[in-house]
Amino acid sequence: MKKYRPLSLTRIKTYPLSNRKSKVKKDSLAAIYKKGDSLKNFVKGLPDILAARDFKAIVKAVATARANKRPVVLGMGAHPIKVGLSPVIIDLMEKGIITAVATNGASIIHDFELSFVGRTSEDVAEQLCSGKFGMAKETGNYLNAAIKKGVRKGLGIGQSIGEFIHNSNFKYKDLSIFAAGYRLGLPMSVHIALGADIIHMHPQADGSAIGEGSIRDFRLFASVVSDLEGGVYINLGSAVIMPEVFLKALTVARNLGNKVEDITTVNMDFIQHYRAKENVLRRPTLMKGASYAITGHHEIMFPLLAATVIEEMETDGRHNR
Repeated sequence: MKKYRPLSLTRIKTYPLSNRKSKVKKDSLAAIYKKGDSLKNFVKGLPDILAARDFKAIVKAVATARANKRPVVLGMGAHPIKVGLSPVIIDLMEKGIITAVATNGASIIHDFELSFVGRTSEDVAEQLCSGKFGMAKETGNYLNAAIKKGVRKGLGIGQSIGEFIHNSNFKYKDLSIFAAGYRLGLPMSVHIALGADIIHMHPQADGSAIGEGSIRDFRLFASVVSDLEGGVYINLGSAVIMPEVFLKALTVARNLGNKVEDITTVNMDFIQHYRAKENVLRRPTLMKGASYAITGHHEIMFPLLAATVIEEMETDGRHNR
């Protein structure tokens, strides 16, 4: 067997540090925060490196899209509602920054419960042990009835729920994202996985109405995506449903001859999951555009993004409403 000896390093070749390309430069370092400074200056002072650089790029993309009257679409799971972001999302809708919202089926549940009683999110483990999980009477009754009524009128689920809550006398309906969308006339789509939501366990659930309402919303969402050229799509806290739906809607848009190439896609989540990385970030921007992944807690990262975008647009006079 061959025996090895330590190599001598005496003939190693070196070169001057000044000749080497470096990824970190003094101009990209963080600025020190000064008491009383503005949020805009705080963000501007973040290191121009990695996620901080991406965060600034996202802010610029959103502000530029709205300045050019291009869409900014929020696709989301239900978790953003559960961690208290409804007022932030509604404010962005009212300011004309978010122009459309697409969600999974659980979102209408938490949105309804917040508007109806001002609270939501049960203890699943505790309720599951007693067989009571998901069995709140009003949630099942009201939402299933609203879906059936809306579908009979030719509506999708998003508009059905929005109209129902908007026209209700619920004490906290100002906390409803769907009611806000209905009031503002924004496209609101709900994309259902049958059997995945608690209202499907109730006897009032009508599979034909749920399916018809959801397919209408898919076609509405495909229409929104067809107009996304120059715009921004943000996936907030959806690991499976919305990344899959977005990819299919984008396929439909391109198949029908719509130019949807120069787009910015963003994924914001605790963990960067496979489907979001592929179906939101990489695949849709293969031809053109840009994509960014921001990892962190929704309840911190999304309000920070919202506030920074508002600062950027108000400073530049870019608000469209």
